[in-house]
Amino acid sequence: MHVDTMVSKPLGRAMALLLAAASLVLASAERPAQAAPPSQPREVVVLSVQPRPLTLTTELPGRTSAFRVAEIRPQVSGLILRRLFEEGSDVESGQLLYQLDPAPFQAMLDTAQASLLRAEANLSAIRSRVDRYQKLLADKAVSRQDYDDAAAVLKQTQAEIASWKAQVKTARINLQYTQVTAPISGRIGRSRVTEGAIVTAYQPLALATIQQLDPIYVDVPQSTSELLRLKRSLADGRLDQGGTELNRVNLVLEDGLPYSQEGSLQFQDVTVDPTTGSVILRLVFPNPDGLLLPGMFVQALIKEGISRQAILVPQQGVSRDPKGNPFAMIVDPEGKVLVRRLTIDRAIKDQWFVTSGLVAGDRLIIEGRQMLRPGTVVKAVPSAGKGSEQGLASAHAAQSSQAASAAN
Repeated sequence: MHVDTMVSKPLGRAMALLLAAASLVLASAERPAQAAPPSQPREVVVLSVQPRPLTLTTELPGRTSAFRVAEIRPQVSGLILRRLFEEGSDVESGQLLYQLDPAPFQAMLDTAQASLLRAEANLSAIRSRVDRYQKLLADKAVSRQDYDDAAAVLKQTQAEIASWKAQVKTARINLQYTQVTAPISGRIGRSRVTEGAIVTAYQPLALATIQQLDPIYVDVPQSTSELLRLKRSLADGRLDQGGTELNRVNLVLEDGLPYSQEGSLQFQDVTVDPTTGSVILRLVFPNPDGLLLPGMFVQALIKEGISRQAILVPQQGVSRDPKGNPFAMIVDPEGKVLVRRLTIDRAIKDQWFVTSGLVAGDRLIIEGRQMLRPGTVVKAVPSAGKGSEQGLASAHAAQSSQAASAAN
C-alpha cells in the first residue's frame, strides 16, 4: 500500500503538467493572429529640374605668340663697332642697336658730293654757250650743227648732275644704314654677333630679334566638327549670341590658375588645316606685366552663346546602360519610378548639360536609385539643398523612425 502511493504521486504530477500544456496550446490556437505592419514605400532623394539661362563656354588648348616680331638684319655690309643695347631689355622704336663702321660710306658720300659739285660748276658755262649760240644762230653767225652740239652737251651735263644727285642720296642712305635701329618697340633677345664681326647686307642670320609682348596673341585650333556643331546650335535656336559680349575670352595658365586679364576674339581663320582638320582662332590679350611669353601653352575659355532654357543635373543622377547610353530615373505625379533616355551635350564641373529627355518640373532621383525598377512606388524626399548626402541621410532617418513605430 505504501509503495502504490509512492508511484501514483509522480504520475499525477506528470498528468497535471500535460493537461496544463494542452490547455495553453488550445488557448493560443483559439486567439486570433496579430496582423503584420504594412510595408512602407522606399524613400528616395529627388531634385526638381528647373531650366535657367546658361552661358556655354568651350575650353580649347592654345599657344601664345608675339604681337609683332622684327628680326634685325643689316642693310649694308661692314664691320660692327659697337652694340648699344642690353640683351633681354625693352627697346623703343628708333633706338640705336648696332653701329657699323661708317668710314667707307662717308668716303663714298664725299666722292659723290664732289662729283656733283664739278658737274654743277660746268653747267653754268655750258648754259651760257647755248644761249649765245641761240642768238648768233638767228644772225647765221654760227652753224646749226654748232648750236645742236652745244645744246646736247647742256642736256648731258644736266643728266650727269641728276645722276650724281642720286648717287649722293644713295651714299647718304647707306651711311645712315650703318646705324642699325629698332623698327618696333618691344623686348629684344640675345645678340647673335659681337663687336668686330663682319656682317653683310640682308644676311640670313638675324643680328637680334625684337618681340612686342603687350598685347600678345593666343592662337587656338578649333576642330571643324565643333565649328559645325556650334553653327547648327545657333541655327536651331538652342544658342543665342545676341545682346552679349561673346567675343570676350578668359585664359587658364599652365599651372591651372586663371589669367587676370580678359582677352578678345580677333578673327577666325578661313582655311582648314588638312593635317588636323581644324581652323585657327586668334585671340588678343593684354600683357602689361609680361607674364605671358611667346610659346607658352594655355587653355582658352571661349564663349559659344547663351542657352535660355538650360537643364543642368548632378552627374550622380545619371546612369548609363550597357551600351553607354545615358538615362535617368524620375518620380511621376503618382509616385512611380519612370526611366528617361537623355541626350547630353557636355559636362560642366560636376553636372551634366542635358539637351533632351528632361523637362521643367521633373523630379530627378539623385540618391537611393539602387535596385529600383520602372513602376516601383517610392516616396520622394526633396533634396536638402546643402547636398544630396544630407537629403539621403534625412530620408534614412525618417525611414528608420517609421520602421520603429511600426514595430511598436
